[in-house]
Amino acid sequence: MAITQAFANSFKSQVLQGDQDLTADTLKMALYTSSASLGAGTTVYSTTNEVTGTGYTAGGITITGVTIATSASGVVFLSFNTVSWPGSTFTARGALIYNSTRSNTAVAVLDFGMDQTCNNQIFAVTLPPNNFSSAIFRFS
Repeated sequence: MAITQAFANSFKSQVLQGDQDLTADTLKMALYTSSASLGAGTTVYSTTNEVTGTGYTAGGITITGVTIATSASGVVFLSFNTVSWPGSTFTARGALIYNSTRSNTAVAVLDFGMDQTCNNQIFAVTLPPNNFSSAIFRFS
């Protein structure tokens, strides 16, 4: 099994067809263990190998503060507020961002690079700055 960071192929197609509205729809982030198989081919949210533990509920949580910005050079960035699970105890290897408004369709997969463990702590996913070299979600 592997988690590979990518925009979902189905999402890219849906964007071009006008079937996604990331600033109006409800996006969620679900966390997964290292046993999950997630990547560009992921099409929908699934509970298979989703994290379980204190402070985590299946389906993850709603992402807030979704914004889309365009740089002077024409690069488009997607960003959102830090997503966090306070008082949590679990281990996660990656995350799936999905659109719950659109039948739980996959948007993107995040690979944390290694297992991330929290023990009665805040587990937080924070995006790097929106620039060409470090932004995770960019169209150029």
